[in-house]
Amino acid sequence: MLNRWCWRGVAAMAAVLTLTSCGSLSERRDGAAAEVVRFERALSAAQYDRLCAALAPSTREELEQSAKSRCEQAIGEEELPAAGAVRTVDVYGDQARVVLEQDTVFLARFPAGWKVTAAGCTPRHQQPYQCAVKGG
Repeated sequence: MLNRWCWRGVAAMAAVLTLTSCGSLSERRDGAAAEVVRFERALSAAQYDRLCAALAPSTREELEQSAKSRCEQAIGEEELPAAGAVRTVDVYGDQARVVLEQDTVFLARFPAGWKVTAAGCTPRHQQPYQCAVKGG
């Protein structure tokens, strides 16, 4: 009997630790929004190395392959809009969508933090977003 209660306690504690290690929903929203703000500041300052560092690995790879050039050159050639202020942030597990005044940015959470998976995105009626920069 004690053994069964002990295992339930261990399982409950493991669940609590798993949930708390992920951070609260508001912490994840704030983190995603902060990463997009940093991304937008780097964009407005033409800091292409910082933009590339903010991209998820598959997004950076797709950008370089499609442009047939290094990320810093390729992202400088993209026509990403001046996005404006953050309007809404939606977080779904380790994925986020940040809607700005003139852009929508998608992110994924990695061990090192949030990374941009798509930017320069515009919604399309009953279709996926159309994005200037996106992963494969």
